[in-house]
Amino acid sequence: MTDATASAPSVAEIQADYQALIQRKRLYGGVLLAVFVAMMVAGFQVADDRNAGSFWDGITHVFDYPAEVLSEAVEKISQLPGHLLHFFPALIETLNIAAAATMIGAVFGTILSLLATRGLARWPALIPVFRRMLDIFRAIPEIVIALVLIFLLGGGPVPAMIAIAIHTAGALGKLFSEVNENASLNPIEGLSSVGAGWAQRMVLGVFPQVGPNYVSYALLRFEINIRASAILGFVGAGGIGYELRNSMSWGQGRYDEAAAIFLLLFFTIVLVDQLSGLLRDRLTHGAKQ
Repeated sequence: MTDATASAPSVAEIQADYQALIQRKRLYGGVLLAVFVAMMVAGFQVADDRNAGSFWDGITHVFDYPAEVLSEAVEKISQLPGHLLHFFPALIETLNIAAAATMIGAVFGTILSLLATRGLARWPALIPVFRRMLDIFRAIPEIVIALVLIFLLGGGPVPAMIAIAIHTAGALGKLFSEVNENASLNPIEGLSSVGAGWAQRMVLGVFPQVGPNYVSYALLRFEINIRASAILGFVGAGGIGYELRNSMSWGQGRYDEAAAIFLLLFFTIVLVDQLSGLLRDRLTHGAKQ
């Protein structure tokens, strides 16, 4: 038996070391789980103490409001078609807000993503600056931007559109920059060798490679922006969310209008989700034979 063979650990020793490692991982995992549960319980107790009402008293009434809305909607079911037609223009306004914000955000997100991507940037030294801009746009919630703009510009769809566009530029810019990282630099180098400018290199060398992914992400963002524009209506930013807030604020007597708005939003989001999903699948995987 050689010295190397004698010094090598046996199978039993390897199994013992492995079992000890598993035991340590389980111990660490159990400790972390216990700490997490303790923090959650303590945080819940603090939040419940500072809440206007008790959570345990309120949880028993969680279905009371939906029941009131549904019961009143059923009682006035004959008025539902009229409500759907009445609020349809507000739904169109919400879709317009989301579409305009998505297009504007996609344009600025595209430009910022190219300026923040190594190998594609017009000014490589400023890449960290453009990346921080994307981080800032993405970090600030739309509702915060909308509240500031409503204070400055007044209520309406314009503040909502600008707020969603700013957040969309940050979100899509981040996604687009990751797509840009996988783009081949060979076409860009070829265009540069014949004297093409930066914009020409991007349009002719980069966009044909990343275009389908750009459109796919933009469609996905459009779905998100529809929900965001509806939510911003609650703070006076127009669209169907504003009508929903008014219907809910009046309370009983107009719950049937709230139910009609919920139906419009639900079916619209489902329809847009299905259509954009089909388009994204066609763009990324091609037409099915």
